[in-house]
Amino acid sequence: MRVCVLTTSYPRDEADVAGAFLRDAVDDLRARGVDVEVVSPASFRHFGIAYGAGVVGNLRRSPAKALLVPAFLAEYTRAARRAATRADLVHAHWLPSGLPARATGKPFLLTMHGTDAELARRAPALFRPIVRAARMVLCVSDALTETARRLGAGEVRVVPVGVTVPDVTVEPEEPPHVLFVGRLSEEKGVLELMEAARGLPLVVIGDGPLRDRVPGALGFVPPAELPVHFDRAAVVVCPSRREGYGVVARQAMAHGRPVVATAVGGLAEAVVDGETGLLVPPGDTAALRAALERLLGDADLRARLGAAGRERARERYSREVAATATLAAYESALS
Repeated sequence: MRVCVLTTSYPRDEADVAGAFLRDAVDDLRARGVDVEVVSPASFRHFGIAYGAGVVGNLRRSPAKALLVPAFLAEYTRAARRAATRADLVHAHWLPSGLPARATGKPFLLTMHGTDAELARRAPALFRPIVRAARMVLCVSDALTETARRLGAGEVRVVPVGVTVPDVTVEPEEPPHVLFVGRLSEEKGVLELMEAARGLPLVVIGDGPLRDRVPGALGFVPPAELPVHFDRAAVVVCPSRREGYGVVARQAMAHGRPVVATAVGGLAEAVVDGETGLLVPPGDTAALRAALERLLGDADLRARLGAAGRERARERYSREVAATATLAAYESALS
């Protein structure tokens, strides 16, 4: 089977964090015998619209770049047509990639990751024809399926973003600390976290527009270094205001770490309150602090929640589970 993967975010090298989970997914498909060719802004001229703060973030920072979007899409489409010449199927990640996918003339399917669902809610007329033309729409969480169906998707499946589940876990560092990994932006709940965690031991990995509001933030680290940080932490926090999936929460669970998360979108699907972590209302800094203090002060509770989370990650969110579900979707789309 030959598959052409289209994505607006894909690593340019081993240290690049952009779309690192997609590189893992592609590697897993290739390991199963799928001939995969990837088209990303790393392989065509993107006019500064991709990478950096991401497509949406770059356009927010420099609204004038919106004038270059047609040129960006034209370059993307040309690259997609060339790469898909021998493909049996095109797999487009994020809704905007559906435009060049449709232009290839090949059967295609779409994966919605969350940020694109927000775009679709704002401009449904733009994306509805693309969604209807797709053989299938894959959503990384149940929370996104309603949006896909409203856009006219004929068949919708939930296929998770796979995470690596280590063979063994290790004890966290002492004294225990909280870990946040992600973009330092308002939608990730960074402002609420800084208020709720005042005085608590907190390690922040990430970068973004709110970097100056997060003293001591380490910036982004290469994907290969992240497992060490999960192993060191006692608790991982995901305080997003909205979240289509929540890959960090699932990575933390895979490492046996309890997660404190807001009860939104894909986070509420991954974290079972009182079983694999603790859920709090979005924006509730008092509840967020109480949950963090509770876990930092109770090693037995951390161990119990972490063990249950690891088993849930192994059963539902492992790379093996994701690759199997993706292959099944490919075969169905081509049948």
